[in-house]
Formats: sequence, structure tokens, C-alpha cells
Amino acid sequence: MNTKKYCFSCDLKNDSKLISEYKEHHLAGNIWPEITKSIKDAGVVNLEIYLTGNRMFMIMEVHENFDPVKKAKMDADNPKVQEWEKLMWNYQQELPWAKDGEKWIPLEQVFKLGE
Repeated sequence: MNTKKYCFSCDLKNDSKLISEYKEHHLAGNIWPEITKSIKDAGVVNLEIYLTGNRMFMIMEVHENFDPVKKAKMDADNPKVQEWEKLMWNYQQELPWAKDGEKWIPLEQVFKLGE
């Protein structure tokens, strides 16, 4: 199976209580099963989120036929995903250079060792 990676960044509100709550929501067993199902159904093989301070980095490994436009439509049409996204906006904030309403910003790869 061939896969590819997408990397994104987003900020959390710089509040230790909110950051702690956000991390709690993402502990194993705390993410709503409808959310993990929607991620897998879209062709995401693996998804990881890393945090430093209040800046997050998300790495998505996807099937080679993954379509980000299709995933966005699936998310928009899924009431449970929309409920989750609304909840997460209590913790997240746009990056300073994001367009209005833009949350996770794609990262530009500037270096890769190997291959």
C-alpha cells in the first residue's frame, strides 16, 4: 500500500487550563468514536498531533488515493464531526497568517533526508 503524508499546524489558545482540557479530549478512549471513524473512512491511515507550547503539528498519513476535498465535504456533511469541530474551537485559535475561519494550515516541506 502506497501512502503519502500531509502536515499541518494550528495554535491552541495560550491558556494552560484550556491546553490541558484539549489534551484530555485527545487521550485514548476520549475521542468520540464517530470522529475516529470519519477520519479512517476518509482514507487516513495514521494521524498524529504534537504540541510545543500552544503550537500544534498534525501529521496525517493517507492512502495514495486520498482526496482532501472529498474529506472536507464528508466532514461538512457529518453533524457529529461539526459538533466536535465546534467544541475544539473552544481551545484552538487561528494562526496569525491564517485566512478567516481557517484552522489547520498546511506546512511547507523545506527538508527531507533520504529517498
